[in-house]
Amino acid sequence: MRRRHFLRTAAALPLATNLDHWANEKPAFKIAPGFSLKILNTNWGFAGTREAFFAKTKEAGYDGAELWVPGDEKDRNALQEQASAAGLEIGLLCAGSDADFSKHLTQFETNLRHAVGMKPLYVNCHSGKDWFSFEQNLQIIDLSIRISKESGVPVYHETHRGRMLFAAHISRRFMEQAAGLRLTLDISHWCNVHESLLGDQEETIALALSRTDHIHTRVGHPEGPQVNDPRAPEWESALQRHLGWWDKVVEMKAKAGLPLTMLTEFGPPTYLPALPYTRQPVADQWGINVYMKDMLRKRYAQ
Repeated sequence: MRRRHFLRTAAALPLATNLDHWANEKPAFKIAPGFSLKILNTNWGFAGTREAFFAKTKEAGYDGAELWVPGDEKDRNALQEQASAAGLEIGLLCAGSDADFSKHLTQFETNLRHAVGMKPLYVNCHSGKDWFSFEQNLQIIDLSIRISKESGVPVYHETHRGRMLFAAHISRRFMEQAAGLRLTLDISHWCNVHESLLGDQEETIALALSRTDHIHTRVGHPEGPQVNDPRAPEWESALQRHLGWWDKVVEMKAKAGLPLTMLTEFGPPTYLPALPYTRQPVADQWGINVYMKDMLRKRYAQ
């Protein structure tokens, strides 16, 4: 069987068995009137220009897009103009990169100040390093809280491998120490790190959900941060588990009258599993992310 025919055939199966069910299912609670949910797209893996990405994102029905903050002022201005022209809102990513903590902290502050200066919906931080000391990473959190208060722009820290919040039990210590720490929940990373769907850390997960303001809606599993296709029936238990976590965040936000943002962030090869030798992806990244957007929008519509 040719690869192209195989992928078309395989993709059709979950669409017939799983897609309609999850796309139409509602959570157990009623969505409070006035609940604001904005769903953003990622340009991770998009091969075209930024203008082309924005145009395709708007056409697909997204509210906005999440991108890395440009280091160049001219490019930051261009990004804002292009997003505005496309009718999209933006969320921004920022981080430090240097292995030396002092240099890293300076990089992080510079990038964060660039980001909040653009007045995005939020700034999502890939914060610190998993091997920086607790006290060093706490300096990054404290700095971000101060800049967020000064600017009025929400600043979140992502639960991400390789960063300070790489594992649930480590993140709990930061949450207990820093009352102002707010999260971008990408819990797929924790599933991978702990090789489980986290059934033995319910108390820590509940604390994380209570601190969550933004969600990266990728579905992870015990052996990886991304299932190959969330529509496939073999991933139903992992999808259910993630939906249960996301439901709790939505319920809390809706009851409190607070907004929520979500990002569809299934990544490209080789984050998305690929065939050997050819490195061809086993599924369609763009199609998966659009599916996630549509499913989440239907699920959480009032």
